[in-house]
Amino acid sequence: MNGVRPADAPHAAETWAAEHTTWLLVALHVPFAVAGPLFVLPRHESSPLLDVCAVLGAVALFALQLRHSLAFAHGERPAAWPVTLAAVVTIAYGGLAIIGWDWSVSQWFVSASVAMLLRGPVRVIAAAAPPLGTAAVASYQLGDAGYGSTSNVVLTTYWLVVLGMGSAALYGSARLAEVVDELRAARREMVELAVGRERLRVSRDLHDLLGQSLSAVSLKGDLALRLLATDGKAARAEIESLTDVARGALRDVRAVARDEHAVSLRAEVDAAAALLGAAGIDVRADVDLPALPTGVEQVLAWAVREGATNALRHSEATTWAVTAAAGDHGVELDMINDGARGPEGPHRGLDGLAERARELDGGVVAGPLPGGRFRLAVTVPAAVTEEEPA
Repeated sequence: MNGVRPADAPHAAETWAAEHTTWLLVALHVPFAVAGPLFVLPRHESSPLLDVCAVLGAVALFALQLRHSLAFAHGERPAAWPVTLAAVVTIAYGGLAIIGWDWSVSQWFVSASVAMLLRGPVRVIAAAAPPLGTAAVASYQLGDAGYGSTSNVVLTTYWLVVLGMGSAALYGSARLAEVVDELRAARREMVELAVGRERLRVSRDLHDLLGQSLSAVSLKGDLALRLLATDGKAARAEIESLTDVARGALRDVRAVARDEHAVSLRAEVDAAAALLGAAGIDVRADVDLPALPTGVEQVLAWAVREGATNALRHSEATTWAVTAAAGDHGVELDMINDGARGPEGPHRGLDGLAERARELDGGVVAGPLPGGRFRLAVTVPAAVTEEEPA
């Protein structure tokens, strides 16, 4: 429906803000730079020189503070920061001496810059000094001028709050920009990890699926060629079977692309028995298990497919046996074939199977046995029940 978006989809304004934190930081600093001249200009109309000093001082403070804030937002301190910090202090307190009390608001640049650039406890003391000092001086001057206690408290609190909140806003806006950038980086990393996991899943599933399917196609093609000269009917049957296997592989590839492929332990055992039997391998299967959780059954089904494919492609097996046993602590699936060849290096399929088992806190053991045999065992901790899983 038009106008409806997922609850977790970022709003367009949120996305723009996340991608333009620098410009937002610039915009947030403008009101603080403008405040100084606004305090000064209406009260010094007869002193153009003071007005010019206020405007130039505000521009300089804006540029220096923005330099500090942008560096702080990137987790850094700008080059020659002691010099620029000294310049901020000089302009703030030099202007205060030249222009007068109306220039006091410029001290929030001092507090903000100190908080961004200094380290350790001295940072807190130095950042709090301008608001507290200004409030103390204001209280003294107001008392000396004969203001009542109520007016004294109100005006003193005013300066303390204005300078404190202004400094906190400048510091907080830079810190917020830093956090937004960190969140954007974390989101990009999460997206890259998700893409990487999906690529690994597709690669693993395609390898596991097509390994057996292509082995079956090759086997049936060889059988059809051998039978073609002596038994045309049998050769035709093998070709038809080959076509069915190819169509099944195509369906599997489409299912993998949509992450909709599901495997069944019983179906994989039957398929392995048919494939290996067609290759002249004696198959012995004993996998009568209680109902298993879906994830456990799929890992075992993938294991059967991998074991059968390896026996067909990497051995000269005459027998292949698969057994499974369930206990209180999980399920163990064992596959043993004879006719094992020598070491052939790492197997990508076994690596993928081990990864599937690890996702369920299980493990895979694969290696040669005496007598030219090869064993592939998968153990998955899981509770089994007598009823079908929900």
